[in-house]
Amino acid sequence: MHDHRRLGRELDLFDTDPLMGAGLPYWLPDGAVVRHVLEEYVRAAERAAGYRHVYSPVLGKRELYEISGHWSHYGDDMFPPMRLGGEEVVLRPSLCPHHALIYRSRSHSYRELPLRIAELGGMYRSELSGVLGGLTRVRAIQLNDAHIFCTPEQAVAEARAALDLIRRAYDDLGIRASRYRLSLPGDSGKYVADPALWRRATALLEEVLDGVEFESVEGEAAFYGPKIDVQITDPAGRESTLSTVQIDFHQPERFDLHYIGPDGDKHRPVMVHRSIIGSVERAVAHLVETHGGAFPVWLAPVQLVVLPVAEAQEKRALDVVRRAEARGIRAELSGPGHGTLGARVRAARLVPYQAVIGEREADAGCAAVRLRDGRRPGAVPVDELLERIGARDGDRGTELWAAA
Repeated sequence: MHDHRRLGRELDLFDTDPLMGAGLPYWLPDGAVVRHVLEEYVRAAERAAGYRHVYSPVLGKRELYEISGHWSHYGDDMFPPMRLGGEEVVLRPSLCPHHALIYRSRSHSYRELPLRIAELGGMYRSELSGVLGGLTRVRAIQLNDAHIFCTPEQAVAEARAALDLIRRAYDDLGIRASRYRLSLPGDSGKYVADPALWRRATALLEEVLDGVEFESVEGEAAFYGPKIDVQITDPAGRESTLSTVQIDFHQPERFDLHYIGPDGDKHRPVMVHRSIIGSVERAVAHLVETHGGAFPVWLAPVQLVVLPVAEAQEKRALDVVRRAEARGIRAELSGPGHGTLGARVRAARLVPYQAVIGEREADAGCAAVRLRDGRRPGAVPVDELLERIGARDGDRGTELWAAA
């Protein structure tokens, strides 16, 4: 059973320091590579699906969260306000109020809808020290978030398309959903008191889930509306939410959002919230535990390690590294100064591809290939090896060495 906290430190992906504070991990170079590649994958998937990316500040005036309802319904999870001159500002616990303001900053016609706004943005939650751990429960979160502003008639189709994006991402990442949950309000007072709003949003989400096996659970909704939670399970059997899709009638009303309909009048849009991979921190934690640090080729911090047998082959090995890097392949040299060939091979056991270059391979312009799964395809021309790695990186395939 893999624990991402132990593996993350062993693999030099992330760490913590008491001077930075509990629940505030930092990313080491290899972990930063995984995070960067994952974030770029999400951005590309969103662009292909018609999303436009924005940036918004991690601070907001207290009044912003009073309007959104976070201050009254979510205040226990927010950091205390800070005084700036005569104003109080807060580290944001959510991106949706900022995106509502971005939408509100311009007038919109029904012809522009659906308008899909996405951001990989920071947010902060005042988690208790006792629940913090690794990357799964942190205080500084990088969230893959998006909000779709659409007509009521478009809401179901947009939410279904969001679920499709989530499914495709899970296939590419090599992870799977353990179940789908329709999260509904409970009896506590933390939910917006508008029964008609809840019934309307719940009916639409049930329509979105038509044909999908799911469970309804009370007490797990967002304070402003029901949501579809895509649940994952770690190797220890602990379940958590990674991705979400929500239909929100509350915040468009609170922020007085509107669009101009074909009749020339103002109409209230629906706000669909969705996150493909949730927080980057939790997503990486789950990937580490699912793959045991042996990431899919396209996510691996190092995709190819080149191992010259002796110092005489180091120049040729370095040339292979440079040729790989020129193709966008993440490659490293592990020369004799790092130990015996056997020790270097063992140290690189999680790297998808190892290229051993001895005297014979150097003379022939080849590399003796070893795969992470133990297979040895043998001596392969360097250009062919790099072409194969590039193909696996580009198509996000799971097979390391497909038959020629």
